[in-house]
Amino acid sequence: MDLGLNGKKALVTGSTAGIGLAVAQGLAREGASVVVNGRTQERVDQAIAQVKEVAPNADVTGIAADLSTAAGVVALIEKLPSVDVLVNNLGVFEPKPFEEITDDDWLDIFQANVMSGVRLTRHYLAGLRERNWGRVIFVSSESAVQIPVEMIHYGVTKTAQVALARGIAETLVGTNVTVNSVLVGPTKSEGVGIFVSQMAKKEGVDDVAMEKQFFETARPSSLIKRFETTEEVANMIVYLSSEQASATTGSAVRVDGGVTRAIL
Repeated sequence: MDLGLNGKKALVTGSTAGIGLAVAQGLAREGASVVVNGRTQERVDQAIAQVKEVAPNADVTGIAADLSTAAGVVALIEKLPSVDVLVNNLGVFEPKPFEEITDDDWLDIFQANVMSGVRLTRHYLAGLRERNWGRVIFVSSESAVQIPVEMIHYGVTKTAQVALARGIAETLVGTNVTVNSVLVGPTKSEGVGIFVSQMAKKEGVDDVAMEKQFFETARPSSLIKRFETTEEVANMIVYLSSEQASATTGSAVRVDGGVTRAIL
């Protein structure tokens, strides 16, 4: 299937590792002109090299900017004034009891997970409207529906992303610009891998046993009983970025391994 992405300019935020990097690689394979992003130039350069490993002829560049700040978003926009595809992937998480989540914790996670996407989408939307074609994707989580008690502030930001995607899509009635969110299940990304290893060490077990325990206790509704790979998640995001996904908009699309039990 030709996804119609050849030559499209795509920005993937937070794409120096994990799901973001896998999305950048997938878009590059489909011929998109990809811009990767991370907070440091070193990480950005490494990501560019990793994209080129899987797509040697790819047009891939990078911009180092901390998009959890308004200044970082402005700096990126100055270098990249327009895009065809925007993947709002940047996200952070931190397991913490609710009573210990401070005001600063709430504001910091909201700036990174929600406001980065708000600011970027707000800027790029005018160009997408004018060209009457575009794709905006918010990388959310099954935690948007099933708020995790171990990190309620994270779940709230993921719910906000779903609402944002639907609301923005409502403003684009009758256009060829689509906006969707993707509800990702537990995924073996860089951050999750570190988290699992830390928990395994704390419990005195290996990573395999810790993963099994996680799905027995924290996510028992999972139908695949394992962490998803970043590539499995990226495949859906790349599709939603494509010409072929033209009838999918305003949707919260699940790539969650069956964790979410609600039918609708």
